[in-house]
Amino acid sequence: MRLTRVLFATPKLPKSWSNFPERYIKRSMEEIEYKTPVGRQYRRAVIKRPDSDFVYGLDRPWTDGFKKFNEPGKLNRPQIIEPVPELFFKGDRVQILVGKDKGKQGIVNYIVKERNWVCVSGLNCKHEISKNFEGKKIVQVIEQPLVMFEQVALVDPTDERACKAQWRYTENNERVRISLRSGREIPIPLTAEETYDYKTRNTYKNQPKDTSAADLVKITFLPKLATFEMDIMEEHGIKDDRIPAEFYWY
Repeated sequence: MRLTRVLFATPKLPKSWSNFPERYIKRSMEEIEYKTPVGRQYRRAVIKRPDSDFVYGLDRPWTDGFKKFNEPGKLNRPQIIEPVPELFFKGDRVQILVGKDKGKQGIVNYIVKERNWVCVSGLNCKHEISKNFEGKKIVQVIEQPLVMFEQVALVDPTDERACKAQWRYTENNERVRISLRSGREIPIPLTAEETYDYKTRNTYKNQPKDTSAADLVKITFLPKLATFEMDIMEEHGIKDDRIPAEFYWY
């Protein structure tokens, strides 16, 4: 198989969980070497580290762990990731296909879209021995990632066995996941909506700095043949009776 630029492309950032603005994630990842000053006399140019140099792991792109793993001057081996459909979500019941926990089922609790990784709660773990602040040895259980479709598979709700799934559309034009073996729909769990700010969208309460839904649909601009100054004068009831002087173009 010949590798194309699609396989080398960097996927979208996993900002669904963080609920952070895209410009914040982009600004937190940027490593700018030089940037031209702001002004009409300067041509806009930026010398920065390309996005293809970043290597993704279990750390989120805006955390200190990600920055430490991608320190300036550190040469990491580039990762070639195959683009796959987004079929795994947080809260899905999956079955492990390889390793010591082969055949066991668990719940997905972590997803890394840039590497096609999922972590299953309590399965495929690695034990590490470390010391605490008192010098006593403690055992840490660290869940290791699994590759989507190759090392883990979705579970068919009909017989609770591993299956292959695909996106399809219903008669109501709704996009759903369907098991290819039984044809039954695999519903998306509610925990897939969980973000840093709320558990579900329906239970979220607006904060003082949030924009309400009523304000979003409110029409606040009506196009008309008037300048900005004319709009301000009309709003404050100021009438201008002056007659502009004539001018000519030569």
